[in-house]
Amino acid sequence: MTAVRGDVADAVLATIRSRRVVRAMTGEPVDPAQLEAVLDAARWAPTAGNRHLQRFAATTDPRVLRVLRMVSPGMIQRPTAAVVVCVDRARAVAYGFRPDTPGLSIDVGTATATMLLAAHALGLGAGPVTSFSRAAVATVLGLPEGWTPELIVCLGHPAPRQPGPMRPGSRVGWRDLTLWVPRRGSSVAPERKR
Repeated sequence: MTAVRGDVADAVLATIRSRRVVRAMTGEPVDPAQLEAVLDAARWAPTAGNRHLQRFAATTDPRVLRVLRMVSPGMIQRPTAAVVVCVDRARAVAYGFRPDTPGLSIDVGTATATMLLAAHALGLGAGPVTSFSRAAVATVLGLPEGWTPELIVCLGHPAPRQPGPMRPGSRVGWRDLTLWVPRRGSSVAPERKR
């Protein structure tokens, strides 16, 4: 790895490691250029077959944000901007995907992760919300036919004091989450537990 490549890798990994879900935000508006940069980053997220079947509904309107909070019990922060990540199911079917194909959810996840990292890199706070009424959100936003809201990304400026972690405790390391196959030091794959 070259020194320049190492610097880029270090910066990217530092951004990944320092990103946190922001649960308290100030009332300071999100700059439109920052919101557009987050949306632009989302289009670079990997998608199934590079088809880009995810769609985004963005708002900074305080009235719309207030109604979104009313139908989203999981939205504990008070964002000054929100991006609703949707799936264009009609277009997915036109491409030959089943409406419930798992790849569509993966696309929502990769777009969301990319937006969360972009927001953090831009100095914004962000937090995903999955607890909301999909029908109400679709109605409030006037989503086009075939678009289904799957996740809301709340955006804003982090408040100086944040609530504590939802589940305080020890940190989980990558080793806690990883199974090596075959196990390190062994040439045979582990037996399946029954």
